[in-house]
Amino acid sequence: MANAYIVGAVRTATGRKKGRLSRMHPIDMGAAVIDELVDRTGIPTDKVDDVVFGVVMQIGAQAGNLGRNVAMSSKLALEVPGTTVDRQCGSSLQAIQFGAQAVMSGTQDVVISGGVEAMSTVEIGSNIRDGLEHGRGVPKGERLEMQYPGIQFSQFDGAELLAEKYGISREELDAFGLLSHQRAAAATKNGYFNDEIVPLNIELEDGSKDVHSVDEGIRFESTLEGMQSLNTLREGGVITAGTASQISDGAAAIMVANEEAVKKYNLPVRAKIHSLAVVGSDPVIMLEGPIPATEKVLERAGLTIDDIDLYEVNEAFGSVPLAWAKALKADPEKLNVNGGAQSLGHPLGGTGAKLMTTLVHELERRDARYGLVAICEGGGTANAMIIERMDQLDS
Repeated sequence: MANAYIVGAVRTATGRKKGRLSRMHPIDMGAAVIDELVDRTGIPTDKVDDVVFGVVMQIGAQAGNLGRNVAMSSKLALEVPGTTVDRQCGSSLQAIQFGAQAVMSGTQDVVISGGVEAMSTVEIGSNIRDGLEHGRGVPKGERLEMQYPGIQFSQFDGAELLAEKYGISREELDAFGLLSHQRAAAATKNGYFNDEIVPLNIELEDGSKDVHSVDEGIRFESTLEGMQSLNTLREGGVITAGTASQISDGAAAIMVANEEAVKKYNLPVRAKIHSLAVVGSDPVIMLEGPIPATEKVLERAGLTIDDIDLYEVNEAFGSVPLAWAKALKADPEKLNVNGGAQSLGHPLGGTGAKLMTTLVHELERRDARYGLVAICEGGGTANAMIIERMDQLDS
């Protein structure tokens, strides 16, 4: 089986809900990151075999096979196809896995995988609400109702159940939420994100023009007192708006290639995709999946958690990475070292590729070897992937 190499990784800076990116079409955001990959790698525009893009709310501006529309809006040749993936919050990490699998199998040589979500334009849950409003049914059939009678699957409930199961207190959550902002602020001030972010030309609400290149959700002056002053999202719960991911707009993309394409097109090797996994888990607690997904991907790689230099575990809620770290006895100093979705935002369909982009660049900055991405997903599934930093092909 061939190896799959990451030869490019870029993202936009995220925008807050109704913020700086709210007037930009999601297809244009996606095309911008693809164009940057083309420019940075020098790949001929007709030599990409496929574009695989994740997006969750496939309605309105994000309907009609967004992946193909993004490809057609980019510098890529018209002959390059595109498809769209929905694995909820892990959609773009799944897109990378699909791209890697295609390259490993030898059926394709170069794939651009990524994702986008314009949550200001296409609100979370809008596809379900549209179905209800127009009599198109609900996403829970008779058989699923028989297995989970009367249960409305909820990530908010899952976040609370996860905190309860793993003994995570409100104090721990508030401290971790603050740390996310502090780490993201430090990374921004130190320029750690500069190489991974694609500056976007934007139009502001007043009609003026600007360039968007800094993650908008970071609270540079966050305090623990401020975190502690927030009300919980559920009565008697421990999760607050400060310890939940931010609704965001943004896109990210990864270019994956095999050895033949790397040599043929002189592509820059950044990392090797070492192993990958996807699992199902309890859909009621829902957000616990990154734990078994990580166990599975480590076993496949023949590695232990201590072998991994950096972890990116999506901060859908603060309880997710904290439970993950407790269950796996992971070093918290390696976890989300430049902040996470509590500070940097969570543009649903684009988050997996966003985390992978940050991981690739941070491994390079630290001259570290192994990195792991894990992400929880609606419905009780989770993806995980291990990459190995390298700057040349395997000898």
